[in-house]
Amino acid sequence: MTHPLAQHLVPQLRWDPGDGFGYLAEMISDALEVGVGGFWVVGGSRAEVGALTQELHRRSRIPLLIAAEVEGGAGSVFTDATGLPPFSAIAALRDADVVRRAARLTSRELRMLGVNWALAPVADLEREPLNPLLGSRTFGLDAQRAAEWVVEWVDACQAEGVLACVRHYPGMGRTADDPHLEYATIAASAGTLWAEDLLPFRAAADTGVASIMAASCAYPALDASGRAASRSHPMLTELLRRELGFEGLIVSDLLSAPGLRRGDDEGIAAIEAIAAGCDLLLAPSDLHGVLELLERAADAGMLPPDALRESRNRRTFWADLGGPGTTREPTLDDLLWSRQLADTLVHPVRGVIANIGPVVDLIQVDDDAGSQWPVPSRAPLGDALRSVGLVPRLVQGPTPEGEGAVLLALYGGPGPGKGRPGYSVETRRRVARIVADSRQARRSVVVALFGPPQLAAEIPEAGNVVCGWNADRCMQQAMARRLA
Repeated sequence: MTHPLAQHLVPQLRWDPGDGFGYLAEMISDALEVGVGGFWVVGGSRAEVGALTQELHRRSRIPLLIAAEVEGGAGSVFTDATGLPPFSAIAALRDADVVRRAARLTSRELRMLGVNWALAPVADLEREPLNPLLGSRTFGLDAQRAAEWVVEWVDACQAEGVLACVRHYPGMGRTADDPHLEYATIAASAGTLWAEDLLPFRAAADTGVASIMAASCAYPALDASGRAASRSHPMLTELLRRELGFEGLIVSDLLSAPGLRRGDDEGIAAIEAIAAGCDLLLAPSDLHGVLELLERAADAGMLPPDALRESRNRRTFWADLGGPGTTREPTLDDLLWSRQLADTLVHPVRGVIANIGPVVDLIQVDDDAGSQWPVPSRAPLGDALRSVGLVPRLVQGPTPEGEGAVLLALYGGPGPGKGRPGYSVETRRRVARIVADSRQARRSVVVALFGPPQLAAEIPEAGNVVCGWNADRCMQQAMARRLA
């Protein structure tokens, strides 16, 4: 039975290495039966995702929004799609054409897969050195420059028929806490937020972006109640909708985020988010439970029917715009360009890019232990080293009889669900031990840093540090090509 309020809900569909999307069959049927407004797809191959989205579009009674989080191109989510360097790396080139081409390539691949909604770009500013969230995900710390890059990305993406979603309004770059793990409050003044953090979102609203995702942090200067932005009527309806004149979709952050829920049940958070002005709620963990509470709230007059109707009309309008249409397949030139771009952005932070072959001891140090989010496979680096003619030997530490340089691949760093801005104490100690042991074995060591370049300051012992920005497959492959 279809429930109109279900159109406000966007369940997440996460691919499983053993069962693909098959284990979700019952949940998908339930969601389509009640009439959800869309799905958020995470993982899978192009063939699997294409088959899934085709089925979803075919079975749904209403036009659907099918989302993917694509901060590093479609390949950062889907296993055999084209990956791109993260936003911070692209911004470092200060070239609007690169930003636009990256967005076009991302959008074209998504369109071919039946995905019509890109949960990108990230518009937060890098304002807090201890921020545990952002890493290489943003366009930097310059508000004006970030606003320009956000507009370029949104325009190019939406020109290809895929809706963009600018995140995380009004900006999460000033927090030292992770709202995916705990309450997070940003104490900046309203004037500071307006002049700096809000600038990319103001620019995106002016340019006609399809959607803006609200943060799961609290901003007392904008809402003294202490509610997270995703549940704040002053921030969503009064400021974003009325003052900034935003006409697109307002989207909540993850309903499960502790910073958004603030101790409340997921259903209570959902009611407040809709009442505050959200059109869509991302990734409810209990679809029927949330829907039931929303219906009770509507029956009790807590959710005005006219506002709900306007919200659903907005969703339908944008879903229709992102509906099936012509697609343009990425060209060979696009694919070669993406590879060249990644190679260009791999660069030395300290020392030089040294030839490490032909045989190399590869030590992988992983700082992503305990992350609540799936982490990229570590296999692409070794595979790529072999593809360029090197012989990597996976070892735990350097040996005196080894040949060539020691390659220390350092993964992890800041990111959602980590709760800290850099490397753990244990990771830093292990890197220091490996560098010291390499010197004792008379072996040179090259650190492949799969994180933002500022993390090199946390490993001062290493003389040669090469930045790969993040651990996505495309950046591991680019690192191998540059070191060969």
